[in-house]
Amino acid sequence: MSNDYQLSLTPVRVTELPPADKLIAQGNSVLETTNNWKPGKTYHNSVRTFSRVKFRGEIANWHCRLSEHGPEDGTFDEFWERLAGDKNENEANYVETVERAILVKQVSPTQSIWTMHYKFPPPVSPRVFTVLQTAVLSETSPRTGILVSIPVDLSPVPEWAKLEENNKRVKGRYVSVERLRELPDGRLEWRMATTSVAGGMVLQSLTEMSMPANIAHDVPGFVNFLRATRPKPTSPVVGVPVAAEVHAAEADAQGPSLVAPVTA
Repeated sequence: MSNDYQLSLTPVRVTELPPADKLIAQGNSVLETTNNWKPGKTYHNSVRTFSRVKFRGEIANWHCRLSEHGPEDGTFDEFWERLAGDKNENEANYVETVERAILVKQVSPTQSIWTMHYKFPPPVSPRVFTVLQTAVLSETSPRTGILVSIPVDLSPVPEWAKLEENNKRVKGRYVSVERLRELPDGRLEWRMATTSVAGGMVLQSLTEMSMPANIAHDVPGFVNFLRATRPKPTSPVVGVPVAAEVHAAEADAQGPSLVAPVTA
């Protein structure tokens, strides 16, 4: 394992994966600086964006989005389950360009390797992004969950590399850091920072221009997906009276009630 790894768009060899604690610490450090980044547009009335230009040695700018969510959007547990549990598979349901996600290897309870297949309208070629995802939850108040994704080089294991379909897809790279945090008022803060290169003939300037809107669009997509996957309320069986109906029937038999009705 590589203990001197620094977050970078340079893929790490699959035989030299950085430890989870190292990645989480670095990811958190990146997020702590985002309040000082240049503010950008606000999308969907509530998703704020920020950016900073690349530092020396980096090959792409960084972009950040920030949103807050109340219980009408979802609870902390609901968000975290879908972000950390099967995040990459779930993205295929709310990120329009994700075609499918393949789990290459579950490295540990907190780390897994995924290859992500993306499709775009012509003339842009299909892409593949292969990442090591690290997800760690802290139950200390306020509860905080952090996910870090970094590019991985699968070439040392040819059988795994075949999953990328390199003969059909252009290889892209991205680093992303996401943090879900409980706020004192009971709401949630969801913050994400990312840097990426699409690879191939796509100009990096076009990638940079479209990044704020693209990452902001993922927020309502995720919230709608979460709502759609919530268990539906169980309907009462037709012909079998529920408790409220039984109580009403008894009240009618006994005469008017002196208790004021409860309204929502």
